[in-house]
Amino acid sequence: MNALSPLGMVSELPSSNQTSSSDAERIGSDVEKDYFVEKDGVKFAGTHLLVDLWGATNLADPQHIDRALRNAAEAAGATILHGHFHHFSPNGGVSGVLVLAESHISIHTWPERDFAAIDIFMCGACNPYHSIPMLKAAFQPASINLGEQRRGLIT
Repeated sequence: MNALSPLGMVSELPSSNQTSSSDAERIGSDVEKDYFVEKDGVKFAGTHLLVDLWGATNLADPQHIDRALRNAAEAAGATILHGHFHHFSPNGGVSGVLVLAESHISIHTWPERDFAAIDIFMCGACNPYHSIPMLKAAFQPASINLGEQRRGLIT
């Protein structure tokens, strides 16, 4: 592991859709990409979802949460770069983040209240809404509150 290991669980597994340096060379590294999104005639940096899960399960298991967020990121078409999850005590909540090439997914859980707050921010061709069914399957919430913010609006 690395120096962060004593602070919590560090997930070092990149996603399968991460490109290698040879892929970048083959594609052409001199081509500049614009990862801003255009939707409904509006151009912006990306979609930021705030997801509140109520009546949820499996909120105290860092390995389960890591797998759930990885599945959610991959369903959205994102590239996982790094993950870190901290378990507050044997029966406590978990805070964690997956750093994505397209931004991040983070989670904070309160198992004693069956509540999880999830933050999904993605730019480029990713669709963060494709993450929602994976989160439902992993945490079986009784209800979900979902909010969307378009970040980096160009006016």
